[in-house]
Amino acid sequence: MLPSELTVEQFSPYPPEAKRTAADNIGLLRQLPLAFAPLLLRELIVYDWKFPAERNELEDQLAYLRSLAAPELRRVMAPFAGLTLSPQLERFDWVTLPGQFSESLTAHLWATHQVDGFRTAAVEYMARVRAAAPHRPAPIPRLGIVIIGQGVETNRYPLFRRLRAHGIYYTRVHPVGALAALLGAVADRASAHQVPYGHWYIDGGELAGPCRGAACVSWSGLARARQTLLDRMGRAMNSGTGSEALRTMLAQMDPSELGMRSAREDAVLSRFEMTLLTEGSGTQMYSTTFVQWAAREALRRAQPVTLLARFAPRLRELSLGELISEKHDTPALDPMGSLIDGDMGAWYTWLNQQRLSGADQSRFLVWFEDHSEALAIAPALKPGVVSEPVEMKDLLARVA
Repeated sequence: MLPSELTVEQFSPYPPEAKRTAADNIGLLRQLPLAFAPLLLRELIVYDWKFPAERNELEDQLAYLRSLAAPELRRVMAPFAGLTLSPQLERFDWVTLPGQFSESLTAHLWATHQVDGFRTAAVEYMARVRAAAPHRPAPIPRLGIVIIGQGVETNRYPLFRRLRAHGIYYTRVHPVGALAALLGAVADRASAHQVPYGHWYIDGGELAGPCRGAACVSWSGLARARQTLLDRMGRAMNSGTGSEALRTMLAQMDPSELGMRSAREDAVLSRFEMTLLTEGSGTQMYSTTFVQWAAREALRRAQPVTLLARFAPRLRELSLGELISEKHDTPALDPMGSLIDGDMGAWYTWLNQQRLSGADQSRFLVWFEDHSEALAIAPALKPGVVSEPVEMKDLLARVA
């Protein structure tokens, strides 16, 4: 089927907001080439579960495309319309399964040596969309906080090496009350600036305090969902299910299948948690991987103004088969390895925060939990080393 043959009725399986948006833009969708329309629907079909920042980005795309006169729209879409598609792709039910169409399209483009042309067209297209989109500055400077090294008693590993060139390395932070001060900073910002999904607390163990105004995700809180997913993955692998079929199964899951929070509570956050487990590699088995991926996805998708990510000890390394098959009633943890994971995770979290708007005014703080080492980055702080004693609340004031 070609996009020109689209009808409103074909979007009946879509969730309510996605269905309404598709119907409102049916005239535009009918003008798009087959190599592009399903990619837009891949984003549209999950509209109901997108964060406000993601909805804005999709609306920006639609607004840009609607603003183009028919000849200009054909010119912008020409690189996509010029791609050669297989008969299988042309017969694919891309309206109902746009995500699966996208995967098949990617494989086809690689196999037919068209992927470079597609990538160039996509980059140019998104540059046009961003140039036409309205500027939405963050309401306050972004603050990222990462806590690493939980459970480590002594350490000789040199921390924050990649970050030291960008901020101040503190060697005598007073650890008593520091965790409470960091959690309090998140709560205070959430109370003072009530931005939907604008404040996050992600924990690789159990939450260390109540979630006051923040979106909270924890490794411990998803224990049941993780085990249910691992059980299903194990059964699928033992039955001979291939990797493609397994990926399709994961992509089609609903949070209720994993016993997750009711959609009535927060459908958007529930879907986010599910995608952490079904789309991430290792997020189901290693808490440090879970925290790093969750922080990355929260920054990329929700674009929060406040993010606290706290790493906790992960399991020692095991084979995939062992991780899926064993129940780990008495798991062997690796605090020191987790400290190194967290140190790298802090670096990646800062890099991901820097990709967001207002990067030149953003703040960042990483602390070695229950110890005296920390590093702070802020516009007013010149890189260096400070060896004088400092309380965490005072350090937060310097960063802010």
